[in-house]
Amino acid sequence: MMFSARSAFIRDVIWQRLRHNRMALVGGLIVLVMFAMAAAASLISADPAAIDVSQRLLPPSWQYPLGTDDLGRDVLVRMLYGARISLLVGFVAVGISCLIGILLGALAGYYGGWIDALIMRFVDIMLCFPTFFLILAVIAFLDPSIWNIMIVIGLTSWMGVARLIRAEFLSLRKRDFVLAAQALGATDGRLIFRHILPNALTPVLVSATLGVAGAILTESALSFLGIGVQPPTPSWGNMLITGKQTLGSAWWLSVFPGLAILITVLGYNLLGEGIRDALDPRLKE
Repeated sequence: MMFSARSAFIRDVIWQRLRHNRMALVGGLIVLVMFAMAAAASLISADPAAIDVSQRLLPPSWQYPLGTDDLGRDVLVRMLYGARISLLVGFVAVGISCLIGILLGALAGYYGGWIDALIMRFVDIMLCFPTFFLILAVIAFLDPSIWNIMIVIGLTSWMGVARLIRAEFLSLRKRDFVLAAQALGATDGRLIFRHILPNALTPVLVSATLGVAGAILTESALSFLGIGVQPPTPSWGNMLITGKQTLGSAWWLSVFPGLAILITVLGYNLLGEGIRDALDPRLKE
């Protein structure tokens, strides 16, 4: 009962801090709008790949609010479906990176010694490679599909999470509640996953929120280079390629996908910063 009351109090404090952080509210609103766009794509019956050359390169109008592309496809419809791709890539890639980072960071921080040294040297080696160029090198040997993109981004972006979890475990493993559970005969697995890990996830929540923005930006860059999500599947990145080819005569093909990427990444960054401020115990209410 006491634990539940304390948890409710902490949630109230965090919510109060988020409510008074205007930037966090703006970021949360942007994220909600993105989810609404993805949901709207599921409700409309229009085909984002439907070609109608008689309607090609039409500027924004009542019929086509965001215009049409060089194949007569509705840009608004493709933008909505592109939001689904961005959400999928962001959350799956971050989920993979968090899973790997939490597991390795927990092992390194809890056991220490040679296990810690081995894992952290591997982390250091991974950090020596520029992440984007590492992704490019891996994608060069794989088919440029959306699933490969998500897996590769996840497998190359877990190092920060591992270092955060390790630091938290080093701080928590000698606390009284851990020592008490250890004295009562709790196994290593129970100590790690039941007692320490739930108290070490706060920085991971912030990192995951910011990581979604990074994954969306990486996917857009890969798609823009032609090695990400492949046409006719709509992606904000590959829509920019079409816009680049007709930039002088059809500005809307570049402006709207570019703005969508910019605003979405900004929204997740603002939300992540707001969550970090709300969870920081050093900040007063």
